[in-house]
Amino acid sequence: MVYSSIIQNMEKEFYTPAELAEKLRVNKMTIYRYIKAGKIKAYRLGKDFRIDIKEYERFLKSILTK
Repeated sequence: MVYSSIIQNMEKEFYTPAELAEKLRVNKMTIYRYIKAGKIKAYRLGKDFRIDIKEYERFLKSILTK
């Protein structure tokens, strides 16, 4: 029981590039390019990436127009 609740909480703390692309309405390759360029910091797990929600919020603030 405790393990499944920990997993559910972890899932809410990170986005996959596909989830983030859907949320921002951009192509998933755009997110991969942002990661490669260092615009979005991500954790690499094997071949997969995970983006922390706080990193997503930081990224949004960095691209906010004035």
